[in-house]
Amino acid sequence: MPQLSVIVHGPNTQDHLTGLLDSLVARPLPDVEVVVAAVGDWARETAGRHAPQLQVVPLPDGTSDAAARAAGAARATGRWLHFVRAKDGLPPGSPRTVAERTAELPDTVDVLLLDHLRSTWRSSALPSADGPLLARAGRTEPALADSAYLLRLTPLLGTRVLRADFWRAQEDRLTTDDEPRAALAALLLAGRVSCLPHIAYEDRRLRPASLPPVTPAQHLAAVDRYEALLDLAQDRPAVYTVLYEIMVRDCLRTFARGAVPEPAAREFFLRAGSAAVRRRPEGYRRPGGPEGVRRSLLEEGAYTRYRAFQAANHARRAVRSTVRAGRRQAGALVRDHQYRAALRRPVDPHLAVFSAYWNRGVACNPGAIAAALAELAPHVHPVWVVTARNAALLPPGTDHVVPGTRRYWEALATAKYLVNNVNFPNAVVKRPDAVHVQTHHGTPLKRMGLDQMAYPAAAQGLDFDALLERVDKWDYSVSANSHTTRMWERAYPSRYVSLDHGYPRNDVYYTAGADEVRAVRERLGIAPGRRAVLYAPTHRDYEAGWTPRLDLAALADRLGDDTVLLVRAHYFYDSGLSPLAGLRRSGRVIDVSAYDPVEELCLAADALVTDYSSIMFDYANLDRPIVIHADDWETYRTTRGVYFDLTAEAPGPVARTQDDLTEILATDAWRDEGAAKARAVFRRRFCEFDDGRAAERVVRRVFLGEDEASLPPVLPPQERTPAPAPQEVTA
Repeated sequence: MPQLSVIVHGPNTQDHLTGLLDSLVARPLPDVEVVVAAVGDWARETAGRHAPQLQVVPLPDGTSDAAARAAGAARATGRWLHFVRAKDGLPPGSPRTVAERTAELPDTVDVLLLDHLRSTWRSSALPSADGPLLARAGRTEPALADSAYLLRLTPLLGTRVLRADFWRAQEDRLTTDDEPRAALAALLLAGRVSCLPHIAYEDRRLRPASLPPVTPAQHLAAVDRYEALLDLAQDRPAVYTVLYEIMVRDCLRTFARGAVPEPAAREFFLRAGSAAVRRRPEGYRRPGGPEGVRRSLLEEGAYTRYRAFQAANHARRAVRSTVRAGRRQAGALVRDHQYRAALRRPVDPHLAVFSAYWNRGVACNPGAIAAALAELAPHVHPVWVVTARNAALLPPGTDHVVPGTRRYWEALATAKYLVNNVNFPNAVVKRPDAVHVQTHHGTPLKRMGLDQMAYPAAAQGLDFDALLERVDKWDYSVSANSHTTRMWERAYPSRYVSLDHGYPRNDVYYTAGADEVRAVRERLGIAPGRRAVLYAPTHRDYEAGWTPRLDLAALADRLGDDTVLLVRAHYFYDSGLSPLAGLRRSGRVIDVSAYDPVEELCLAADALVTDYSSIMFDYANLDRPIVIHADDWETYRTTRGVYFDLTAEAPGPVARTQDDLTEILATDAWRDEGAAKARAVFRRRFCEFDDGRAAERVVRRVFLGEDEASLPPVLPPQERTPAPAPQEVTA
């Protein structure tokens, strides 16, 4: 029998389960078993990758936390049970520490209390307030009546390790979806407890805006929670008094935060006040000062007077910042006058505003959606946001607005649809009847959004609070594969709907024919029979500017006259200022940094060479060779952060030096059987939803309001036919 069963339970929310299980499997212990009560397919698949090192209990989507805990405990065989939510974490070495401590405890101890860290969507590894309380108890084994202050520990079930026999005896009372109730009940029901003043749990608090909203009924249930717990403490005066204090404090804090919306707030206040009077311990005296006033008003049920008291306090605090805020607001009012006036007009159901790459022009996913819109929903008029500099490059007849102009603000204020592959400015208001579509512009290898916080080089200059405000405006988020969907949910936690329809910009890889491929190659000056290799490196956050990583002239000379290099710098660099600007624009090395759209370059290329650019995920749709040049992988991974090890899961051969790359391209290694197998695995994972009809699905769902079931289904891989390869066209 193992000493400790770690019972991981719940869905794989925002992919946190992956890291938790990886850490457990990386440090297996003979006296610790891991049971995963996996809720949903993704959690089951994540856990299944580690079998048989851990036991998996598959549970259907929607299984409650309480039911998942019970299912995991039923499978567990350890003497002690540690319930760990799938979203949370275990610091390195903590299972060993917990197992060793429980081995020392007699059977009279029912609960072992642990210290923990707190992490949020914006910070990590913050110390808890529990350390001093646990240190005060030391390694004694008191009854709760002698240490009632332990009730003030954070009510997390993950910081209570339960003796298995105790759990089975009290399972009915501990099986509840109300985690604070279960955590407090474990202490109230225990014969004796013991403390481990050691950090052995990580409470990861997800962003509230990414979770279902708390209902008024759930807030009201909190009062019922404390009343039921007080019943368990009725015969222990010291315990009862501490629990009563916790109840009143918690109710007042909940009310003060404005967590309960009207009109339920009044009901919550009155119910909490009634409980405070009915459950008040004999001889109990309220504290003095403002806190005493709050409690007095609560017990009297004086809702209106409490609100007035609360408003007076808010007013006093507000006065101190009025002057500073007034100056800022005056400037904002002048700047936003036109926009605010336009916001008072009705939303135009036939107007859609499009933008791509910070207003560069018609491109990427927004461009493909706009093209499908013209065919499927011509009653919706598209207007593009484009800088004055790029307006001249727009296709003829493209209606557009320039940022900052009167019509720009009017369009943003009145459009029913706003579509972008980045974000609209912070000042843009999300109207309730407007629809914001975030299309993104790549599949994430590098860390994005909130995941950049741990990487200073990537996070430099980012305002994460402002980012989250922009994310909260999204109604839809377009995705090309399950990996992307999951990473967006983690990096941009909010309540938007994920459109798992494929990337519209990739449709062309399935709809283009031989004529289109031939025409692009002719425009680029690629002679029939020559091999075209597209080299598209990405930006480095840890570098101040562009650092050439290849001697392109030497590479072209080594590859010979039958190969032409199409070289495209990252769009962060101005094409006129790029170090590539001096390259020849014809012959064996062609600078195509200013060529748009990039999808045409992919159609023209026989192979792609890149480092960590998301272009590899799009190009994989063509089922053509891809070579990764990863000369600085360790530095990039450390400074930028990545979601998976590209060198282990590459779509083709990996070169670490220019000599490696030359050898791969000069032989058949770039297109041999091994390269084809790696590419097939990569395509199955990252081209999951792309089949040539992504734009149609987005338009039908968003602009025509069709439900998911009526959309064109994603074709299975065997039925997808990518555009013909250049050798097929020019043979």
